[in-house]
Amino acid sequence: MQDKPVTSVVIAGGGTAGWMAAATLSRNFAPDALKITLVESDEIGTVGVGEATIPPILQLNAQLGIDEDELVRRTQGTYKLGIEFIDWGARGSRYFHPFGSYGADLGGIAFHHHWLRTREGVLADYSLNTRAAMAGRFDRPSEDPRNVLSKLSYALHFDATLYAALLRERALAQGVEAIEGKIAEVVLDPLSGHVDCLSLADGRALRGDLYIDCTGFRGLLIEQALKTGYEDWSHWLPMDRALAVPTAPNGPPMPFTRSTAGAAGWRWRIPLRHRVGNGHVYSSAFTDDSAAADALVAGLDAPMLATPRRLSFTTGRRRLAWNKNVVALGLASGFVEPLESTSIHMIQRGVVTLMSLFPAAGFAQAEIDCYNRLIRAETEEVRDFVILHYKQTLRDDTPFWRSVQAMAVPDSLAERMAIFAHSGRVLLGPGELFRDTSWVAVLLGQGMAPRGHDPLADSMPEAELRAALQRMRAVIGRGAEALPAHADFLRQRLSPEPALSILDPERT
Repeated sequence: MQDKPVTSVVIAGGGTAGWMAAATLSRNFAPDALKITLVESDEIGTVGVGEATIPPILQLNAQLGIDEDELVRRTQGTYKLGIEFIDWGARGSRYFHPFGSYGADLGGIAFHHHWLRTREGVLADYSLNTRAAMAGRFDRPSEDPRNVLSKLSYALHFDATLYAALLRERALAQGVEAIEGKIAEVVLDPLSGHVDCLSLADGRALRGDLYIDCTGFRGLLIEQALKTGYEDWSHWLPMDRALAVPTAPNGPPMPFTRSTAGAAGWRWRIPLRHRVGNGHVYSSAFTDDSAAADALVAGLDAPMLATPRRLSFTTGRRRLAWNKNVVALGLASGFVEPLESTSIHMIQRGVVTLMSLFPAAGFAQAEIDCYNRLIRAETEEVRDFVILHYKQTLRDDTPFWRSVQAMAVPDSLAERMAIFAHSGRVLLGPGELFRDTSWVAVLLGQGMAPRGHDPLADSMPEAELRAALQRMRAVIGRGAEALPAHADFLRQRLSPEPALSILDPERT
């Protein structure tokens, strides 16, 4: 006999994670089929990170029925074509990690092998995203696949607090019940060990079949109640603190995120329309808080709008993202530093994967195991890609950089680096988040010079190949020049712009 369906879900915590879960579940289940309750407390502070995203966010927003122009308007958003990295491979170096692709494959061989064979021009010149970003230009992709502008790929920068508020609005309209209250105790069933109810400080008890833990780093349900355990990755990613501060806008917003490496960490710069998000991620083992704050302030290009906020964290993941009848999302499930803007994406993947394995009330262990295996694999893929930025460096100017350059890395990453160093090949699974362009951008951008390339790339006569590459560069250059300025695109799409409404703050 089939198990009874899950008919009620309790989400502990709001913020981006909680309201993304609420909006997604309520979009897919009718209120009479699934009762969704979200509890959040005004007394509990927020992290509020996640202002930069990657392209899959567009798919989620479309699935939720959110109009992109409305989202950008409501969240003070801008567009993002990739990330500029400064001083990562070596002091004084810079490169761009673009969304989209480099050039076009020829003869079924990945483009970068043809470039490695000839070194015809600069690699960045074959990326429409890179050339548009550096020129401060943006447009949405053309719908005509014959047009080079169809190759554009983009994501968003937005105010995470305003984004959570937009999700909240939609979730409430779709029947989600919001409760303001502080969770005083997580009560477990003595027989099954499952969460039985959440006891609130005012005496109310919230019961559900399934619980979603969005309580941030503390992991109130997944860790404090269920003792799930945490896998510490700080031996690979020693960053454990961050400072965040907004500054006033300084000129038109550029369509990319910037990451600048420092003596013991790195600084981010994320341009929104009403402010610029800035931060410094660093390792307390190699610098102190005062020096880190000084480095942050010294890198600002406009007046601060608030006092810097300090965050502490341990990079890693819960040993189980789904334990018994609790699924952890967002910071409750773990944290990989925001170097490649993956924080919101991992929430999205958790929610989407939960939808694909949504349980019956019996909570089949096979489905729980499958969820945990999938989330673990995706999190480890992101982990490896972030570690790559530290390991593949020529910097040895500070103890921090000498340490990360010399560290042993996971076997999965070491193998990929060795293969690329030998032949320029990027071997990836079909579902991996970061594709060839991303790995090639970072590996080459940070100084790895492959000893060879795919020998199949040698089948095209060199003169013919060089001529084809020159044509590619010219077409991509003309395409970038044809795009409007990013600031002009924003004005055209968002004007006339209503006054920004006062929205509920993000709460976890």
